[in-house]
Amino acid sequence: MSAYESDFETIIGLEVHVQLNTKTKIFCSCATSFGDEPNKNVCPTCLGLPGALPVLNKEAVKKAISFGTAVNATINQNSIFARKNYFYPDLPKAYQISQYEIPIVGRGNLEIEIDGRKKTIGITRAHLEEDAGKNIHEDTVSKVDLNRACTPLLEIVSEPDMRDSTEAIAYLKKLHSIVRFLKISDANMQEGSFRCDANVSIRPKGDSRFYTRVEIKNLNSFKFIQKAIEYEVSRQIEAWQDGKYTSQVVQETRLFDITQAITRSMRSKEEAADYRYFPEPDLLPVFIDEKLMNEATNIPEMPDEKLMRYTQTLGLKENDAKVLVSEVELAEFFECMLESGINPKQAQIWLTNELLGRLKGENTLKTCGIDSQNLSILVARVTSGVISGKSAKEILDVLVEQKGGDVDRLIETMGLLQVNDDNALLSAIDSVISANSDKVAEYKAGKDKLFGFFVGQVMKHSKGANPTRVNELLKEKLQ
Repeated sequence: MSAYESDFETIIGLEVHVQLNTKTKIFCSCATSFGDEPNKNVCPTCLGLPGALPVLNKEAVKKAISFGTAVNATINQNSIFARKNYFYPDLPKAYQISQYEIPIVGRGNLEIEIDGRKKTIGITRAHLEEDAGKNIHEDTVSKVDLNRACTPLLEIVSEPDMRDSTEAIAYLKKLHSIVRFLKISDANMQEGSFRCDANVSIRPKGDSRFYTRVEIKNLNSFKFIQKAIEYEVSRQIEAWQDGKYTSQVVQETRLFDITQAITRSMRSKEEAADYRYFPEPDLLPVFIDEKLMNEATNIPEMPDEKLMRYTQTLGLKENDAKVLVSEVELAEFFECMLESGINPKQAQIWLTNELLGRLKGENTLKTCGIDSQNLSILVARVTSGVISGKSAKEILDVLVEQKGGDVDRLIETMGLLQVNDDNALLSAIDSVISANSDKVAEYKAGKDKLFGFFVGQVMKHSKGANPTRVNELLKEKLQ
């Protein structure tokens, strides 16, 4: 940060669009599947043809309520839809059905943490609306794919509470985690099912006024969101310092050019009046009855709650627990290991340190072929003394390499079964003691460090011996 940048405060508010994972679109029965042949999943309703009437998808309403519950928001039992009028090639009706005055989800909040510092970010609202289609530009030809048109969106609007790009990314990652744990969206940023518009402005430190804000549109990467915000802040501060703020910083929509890492002007920013909102005449007001409310508010354990349980009840270190709750797949894998009776600390170590440590590139927890049952069996064999920890790591290497396998069969074929027969171990111990009577005398005279020598000798005499049992039997003999 340059000297003059420290004289300014950044104001950031985010509008996050989450594509809900309902099977059908929000106002018709067309499929919402991604990657289908262009314009395959369309009908008179999502094409906006005359006479076609929308019907609200109940599942979209339930998912919106679930989100509101997770962020401590007010759920409006009565809400309405509105027409938001504007024309783009990817919006066939020339208006979007959205919510304006009374959204389903009202004010809420979520807590972020940066370097041990916690901060609460306000959520203004979260409203349901339909997505637009997709414009495809190829050389001199532009095409429109309307498969995405009418897909249910939950638009989550924050308060302007973030003061730098780091806070903005922390907020976005927390939101991303929440919708994934709720299972209301796959939140795949590459496919556009979790994307963000950032509203950015600056003001001199100590000034309480809000100045001109610029909207950076359609950001779908944490990395690019951070870069876009940081560039825009620098651009606005530079304009202020050069005395060109009023001419260069105007209320507009900008796009982020990822090749040059700069924002570019797209169009002037519309005000609410420009959209000519009015109640949607083809949809009845929404009333959420008690049954639907109870179903939708019965949400699973959220990441913060899991973190508290993992640290306070299971006794895990906070940093280890944070890794486990960072992804829903990790948390579910860990929970399944606990259900198999694995000690929480051992489950955490073998999952995050050993298994994840071996996964690289495109080989992920989803694709590695090793499920929670595989890993639980492996850990159980170590705990019961069937194999050593070192042998278990060798087996895990093979499981990762061949994308799964039978743990017990590998133990047998790789010859890694530990010797747990006390008679065989005592025979080896007796042989070592007999051959080293002088060292036995030294040990009994107080030279305790020799114990390691005896363990090593027994392990040599009895290949594959269980070291824990060797230690126990050897101590009894030497005493």
